[in-house]
Amino acid sequence: MDSELVTFIARERNELERFLLEHQFAVDELLTKVTILRREFMHLRHYNPIEHVTSRVKTPASMLQKALRKGVPADLDSIREQLTDIAGIRITCSFIADTYLVLETLTAQSDVRVLEIKDYIVRPKPNGYKSLHAIVEIPVFLSTGPKHMKVELQIRTVAMDFWATLEHKIFYKYDGDVPPRIIDDLAEAARVADELDRRMEELHAEVHGTEDTAPEAAE
Repeated sequence: MDSELVTFIARERNELERFLLEHQFAVDELLTKVTILRREFMHLRHYNPIEHVTSRVKTPASMLQKALRKGVPADLDSIREQLTDIAGIRITCSFIADTYLVLETLTAQSDVRVLEIKDYIVRPKPNGYKSLHAIVEIPVFLSTGPKHMKVELQIRTVAMDFWATLEHKIFYKYDGDVPPRIIDDLAEAARVADELDRRMEELHAEVHGTEDTAPEAAE
Protein backbone atom coordinates (compact mmCIF):
# COMPACT_ATOMS: atom_id res chain seq x y z
CA MET A 1 0.00 0.00 0.00
CA ASP A 2 2.82 2.44 0.81
CA SER A 3 4.39 2.06 -2.62
CA GLU A 4 0.99 2.43 -4.30
CA LEU A 5 0.34 5.59 -2.29
CA VAL A 6 3.74 7.06 -3.22
CA THR A 7 3.11 6.28 -6.90
CA PHE A 8 -0.40 7.76 -6.71
CA ILE A 9 0.80 11.01 -5.08
CA ALA A 10 3.76 11.34 -7.46
CA ARG A 11 1.53 10.87 -10.51
CA GLU A 12 -1.24 13.17 -9.32
CA ARG A 13 0.85 15.74 -7.41
CA ASN A 14 0.02 18.62 -9.77
CA GLU A 15 -3.73 18.22 -9.29
CA LEU A 16 -3.98 16.63 -5.84
CA GLU A 17 -3.83 19.87 -3.84
CA ARG A 18 -6.54 21.47 -5.95
CA PHE A 19 -8.63 18.29 -5.76
CA LEU A 20 -8.54 18.29 -1.96
CA LEU A 21 -9.15 22.05 -1.75
CA GLU A 22 -12.24 21.79 -3.92
CA HIS A 23 -13.69 19.18 -1.58
CA GLN A 24 -12.80 21.30 1.45
CA PHE A 25 -14.57 24.26 -0.16
CA ALA A 26 -17.65 22.05 -0.61
CA VAL A 27 -17.54 21.14 3.07
CA ASP A 28 -17.19 24.83 3.97
CA GLU A 29 -20.21 25.73 1.83
CA LEU A 30 -22.40 23.12 3.49
CA LEU A 31 -21.12 24.03 6.96
CA THR A 32 -22.21 27.61 6.31
CA LYS A 33 -25.71 26.38 5.57
CA VAL A 34 -25.71 24.35 8.79
CA THR A 35 -24.49 27.35 10.81
CA ILE A 36 -27.26 29.55 9.40
CA LEU A 37 -29.81 26.85 10.21
CA ARG A 38 -28.58 26.55 13.80
CA ARG A 39 -28.69 30.31 14.34
CA GLU A 40 -32.17 30.59 12.86
CA PHE A 41 -33.49 27.86 15.13
CA MET A 42 -31.85 29.31 18.24
CA HIS A 43 -32.84 32.94 17.69
CA LEU A 44 -36.17 32.70 15.90
CA ARG A 45 -37.60 29.41 17.09
CA HIS A 46 -35.85 29.24 20.47
CA TYR A 47 -34.95 25.62 19.84
CA ASN A 48 -31.82 24.11 18.32
CA PRO A 49 -32.16 20.57 16.94
CA ILE A 50 -28.43 20.31 16.25
CA GLU A 51 -26.12 19.21 19.07
CA HIS A 52 -22.76 18.74 17.29
CA VAL A 53 -21.29 19.11 13.81
CA THR A 54 -18.07 17.54 12.53
CA SER A 55 -16.54 17.42 9.06
CA ARG A 56 -13.65 15.91 7.15
CA VAL A 57 -12.04 15.47 3.75
CA LYS A 58 -10.45 12.09 3.14
CA THR A 59 -6.67 11.94 3.02
CA PRO A 60 -4.93 10.71 -0.16
CA ALA A 61 -4.19 7.41 1.62
CA SER A 62 -7.80 6.95 2.67
CA MET A 63 -9.07 7.81 -0.82
CA LEU A 64 -6.69 5.37 -2.48
CA GLN A 65 -7.53 2.58 -0.02
CA LYS A 66 -11.24 2.91 -0.73
CA ALA A 67 -10.69 3.21 -4.49
CA LEU A 68 -8.65 0.00 -4.56
CA ARG A 69 -11.19 -1.77 -2.35
CA LYS A 70 -14.04 -0.80 -4.71
CA GLY A 71 -12.10 -1.49 -7.90
CA VAL A 72 -11.96 2.18 -8.89
CA PRO A 73 -8.97 3.15 -11.08
CA ALA A 74 -6.33 5.02 -9.07
CA ASP A 75 -6.65 8.37 -10.81
CA LEU A 76 -8.35 11.56 -9.62
CA ASP A 77 -10.96 11.72 -12.39
CA SER A 78 -12.19 8.20 -11.61
CA ILE A 79 -12.07 8.79 -7.86
CA ARG A 80 -14.02 12.06 -8.20
CA GLU A 81 -16.66 10.34 -10.30
CA GLN A 82 -17.10 7.11 -8.35
CA LEU A 83 -16.37 7.93 -4.70
CA THR A 84 -19.15 9.95 -3.11
CA ASP A 85 -17.80 10.33 0.43
CA ILE A 86 -14.50 12.17 -0.11
CA ALA A 87 -16.04 15.19 1.60
CA GLY A 88 -18.25 14.48 4.60
CA ILE A 89 -20.27 16.25 7.29
CA ARG A 90 -21.80 14.58 10.34
CA ILE A 91 -24.61 16.26 12.25
CA THR A 92 -25.66 14.98 15.66
CA CYS A 93 -29.19 15.82 16.80
CA SER A 94 -31.08 15.53 20.05
CA PHE A 95 -34.00 13.45 18.85
CA ILE A 96 -34.94 11.14 15.98
CA ALA A 97 -37.51 13.62 14.64
CA ASP A 98 -34.81 16.29 14.55
CA THR A 99 -32.68 14.21 12.19
CA TYR A 100 -35.46 14.21 9.60
CA LEU A 101 -36.16 17.92 10.16
CA VAL A 102 -32.52 18.85 9.57
CA LEU A 103 -32.24 16.61 6.50
CA GLU A 104 -35.43 18.03 4.99
CA THR A 105 -34.41 21.63 5.69
CA LEU A 106 -30.94 21.28 4.16
CA THR A 107 -31.95 19.28 1.11
CA ALA A 108 -34.87 21.62 0.33
CA GLN A 109 -32.49 24.46 -0.52
CA SER A 110 -32.49 25.32 -4.21
CA ASP A 111 -28.73 24.94 -4.74
CA VAL A 112 -28.56 21.53 -3.04
CA ARG A 113 -29.10 18.61 -5.38
CA VAL A 114 -29.93 15.29 -3.71
CA LEU A 115 -28.24 12.36 -5.41
CA GLU A 116 -29.10 9.62 -2.92
CA ILE A 117 -30.68 9.16 0.51
CA LYS A 118 -30.31 6.05 2.65
CA ASP A 119 -32.46 5.81 5.77
CA TYR A 120 -30.66 3.52 8.19
CA ILE A 121 -32.95 4.67 11.00
CA VAL A 122 -36.06 3.03 9.57
CA ARG A 123 -33.96 0.26 8.02
CA PRO A 124 -30.87 -0.27 10.23
CA LYS A 125 -27.85 -2.16 8.97
CA PRO A 126 -27.64 -5.80 10.13
CA ASN A 127 -25.10 -4.87 12.83
CA GLY A 128 -27.52 -2.34 14.38
CA TYR A 129 -26.04 0.81 12.83
CA LYS A 130 -28.53 3.69 12.50
CA SER A 131 -28.17 7.04 10.76
CA LEU A 132 -29.50 9.08 7.88
CA HIS A 133 -27.12 9.23 4.92
CA ALA A 134 -27.48 11.62 2.01
CA ILE A 135 -25.21 12.26 -0.94
CA VAL A 136 -25.73 15.84 -2.08
CA GLU A 137 -24.15 17.97 -4.76
CA ILE A 138 -23.55 21.67 -4.21
CA PRO A 139 -21.89 24.38 -6.33
CA VAL A 140 -18.52 25.76 -5.32
CA PHE A 141 -17.73 29.08 -7.00
CA LEU A 142 -14.09 29.20 -8.08
CA SER A 143 -12.13 31.73 -10.13
CA THR A 144 -12.62 29.44 -13.12
CA GLY A 145 -16.38 29.25 -12.56
CA PRO A 146 -18.77 27.07 -10.53
CA LYS A 147 -17.93 23.45 -9.86
CA HIS A 148 -20.48 20.96 -8.58
CA MET A 149 -19.08 18.88 -5.72
CA LYS A 150 -20.42 15.83 -3.90
CA VAL A 151 -20.65 15.75 -0.11
CA GLU A 152 -21.80 12.89 2.11
CA LEU A 153 -24.13 14.06 4.86
CA GLN A 154 -24.68 11.87 7.93
CA ILE A 155 -27.35 12.83 10.46
CA ARG A 156 -27.94 10.85 13.64
CA THR A 157 -28.93 11.20 17.28
CA VAL A 158 -26.50 11.41 20.17
CA ALA A 159 -27.27 7.81 21.13
CA MET A 160 -26.72 6.59 17.56
CA ASP A 161 -23.46 8.50 17.33
CA PHE A 162 -22.19 7.08 20.64
CA TRP A 163 -22.97 3.53 19.49
CA ALA A 164 -21.38 4.03 16.04
CA THR A 165 -18.23 5.55 17.53
CA LEU A 166 -17.80 2.68 19.99
CA GLU A 167 -18.51 0.06 17.31
CA HIS A 168 -15.87 1.61 15.06
CA LYS A 169 -13.27 1.58 17.84
CA ILE A 170 -14.00 -2.06 18.64
CA PHE A 171 -13.68 -3.16 15.00
CA TYR A 172 -10.46 -1.18 14.70
CA LYS A 173 -9.02 -2.84 17.82
CA TYR A 174 -9.83 -6.32 16.52
CA ASP A 175 -8.84 -5.42 12.94
CA GLY A 176 -12.34 -6.42 11.82
CA ASP A 177 -12.19 -9.90 13.39
CA VAL A 178 -14.54 -9.21 16.31
CA PRO A 179 -15.52 -12.18 18.53
CA PRO A 180 -19.16 -13.28 18.06
CA ARG A 181 -19.96 -12.56 21.74
CA ILE A 182 -18.97 -8.91 21.32
CA ILE A 183 -20.93 -8.63 18.07
CA ASP A 184 -24.01 -9.93 19.93
CA ASP A 185 -23.40 -7.41 22.73
CA LEU A 186 -23.12 -4.60 20.19
CA ALA A 187 -26.42 -5.63 18.63
CA GLU A 188 -28.06 -5.57 22.06
CA ALA A 189 -26.50 -2.17 22.78
CA ALA A 190 -27.98 -0.86 19.51
CA ARG A 191 -31.40 -2.04 20.63
CA VAL A 192 -30.99 -0.30 24.00
CA ALA A 193 -29.82 2.91 22.29
CA ASP A 194 -32.91 2.86 20.07
CA GLU A 195 -35.13 2.34 23.11
CA LEU A 196 -33.45 5.27 24.86
CA ASP A 197 -33.90 7.50 21.80
CA ARG A 198 -37.61 6.77 21.57
CA ARG A 199 -38.23 7.08 25.32
CA MET A 200 -36.45 10.44 25.49
CA GLU A 201 -38.45 11.66 22.49
CA GLU A 202 -41.66 10.65 24.22
CA LEU A 203 -40.60 12.58 27.34
CA HIS A 204 -39.69 15.60 25.24
CA ALA A 205 -43.09 15.52 23.54
CA GLU A 206 -44.84 15.16 26.90
CA VAL A 207 -43.01 18.14 28.42
CA HIS A 208 -43.15 20.44 25.40
CA GLY A 209 -46.46 19.32 23.93
CA THR A 210 -45.01 18.39 20.55
CA GLU A 211 -45.94 15.35 18.53
CA ASP A 212 -43.46 12.56 17.87
CA THR A 213 -42.81 12.79 14.13
CA ALA A 214 -40.20 10.07 13.91
CA PRO A 215 -41.08 7.08 11.70
CA GLU A 216 -41.71 3.69 13.17
CA ALA A 217 -38.73 1.42 13.65
CA ALA A 218 -38.22 -1.29 11.07
CA GLU A 219 -39.42 -4.70 12.10
